[in-house]
Amino acid sequence: MDILYLMILCSVSLAAIFLVVFIVNARKGQFEDDESPAVRILFDSGEIKEKDDNDNNPDKKEIGENNKIEEKSE
Repeated sequence: MDILYLMILCSVSLAAIFLVVFIVNARKGQFEDDESPAVRILFDSGEIKEKDDNDNNPDKKEIGENNKIEEKSE
């Protein structure tokens, strides 16, 4: 029965800590801008350029499901 009291005390104190952290962040303005993160994904932030190693080295080729690069054996 003592463990039940300990678990209730721990859960209430943890809930109180989360409530205090939420109130502090709400006062700092953490949750004020709720629209721009949803719209930000729609805008293009730039293109990712990847190097193509196959054109630079003709002795290698891509094979297999996981695109392993192996050297050609002659």
